[in-house]
Amino acid sequence: MTNATSPIPPHRVVSQSEWLQARIALLAEEKDMTRRRDALAAKVRDLPWVKVDKSYTFDSPAGKRSLADLFGPRSQLIVYHFMFDPTWSQGCMSCSFIADHYNGLVLHLAHRDISFITISKAPIEQIEQFRKRMGWNFPWVSGAGTDFGHDYGVSFTDQELAADNSVYNFNRKPFGIRELPGLSVFTKDDQGNIYHTYSSFGRGLEDFLTAYRFIDATPKGRDEDPSRGMLTWLRHHDRYSDTSFVVPWAERPGITAPLPR
Repeated sequence: MTNATSPIPPHRVVSQSEWLQARIALLAEEKDMTRRRDALAAKVRDLPWVKVDKSYTFDSPAGKRSLADLFGPRSQLIVYHFMFDPTWSQGCMSCSFIADHYNGLVLHLAHRDISFITISKAPIEQIEQFRKRMGWNFPWVSGAGTDFGHDYGVSFTDQELAADNSVYNFNRKPFGIRELPGLSVFTKDDQGNIYHTYSSFGRGLEDFLTAYRFIDATPKGRDEDPSRGMLTWLRHHDRYSDTSFVVPWAERPGITAPLPR
């Protein structure tokens, strides 16, 4: 199945010299954006840190792992909070889209003193089954039985959802889903102290989606329903031909909320 898209609208056609003039003008704006991106990245690195005093124990295919264990021999740790509620039969397709991007990057990041780990609320057996189906090899552990997802802003209790009292992306707004996506960064000093340095949620995660950079360069661009974003078209990479596809969280009766934009 191919997802329906809108036709390419009529567009202004000019000579090569006119196109070059317009492209050079746009290049100046792109270079300005690059400089501002560099400046913003410096501000991210300059954020204050928060010491992590709480202990967490995760389930991995090789047994129990602490947060410190997840660093391995490195001093920096990136955690991707992958939406996978224990009641779902499969992981979120938008998180899977991001995972398709970083699956091959883990090795490269390791050579920049960065360990990369994926953490979900589903039990490790369920995670491993889904990982095998998707053909991924990045490290993935289960935070089932821990408060890790809740403490770092991506997991919510049924009581919080019922009271419309969940805070996501630093904003108190009801979403109706127990699991949402996010990315958290930690560092560890020579004494073994761990610090939380950065988190990103919602559309902030688009910065890690190379596919959108390619899509944005085409005439039709994203061609999405603005209110639904990628949910307009996205599937797991092995489910584009599945006409009966249902988003994972819709498997729970009464849950129809889209991802936050």
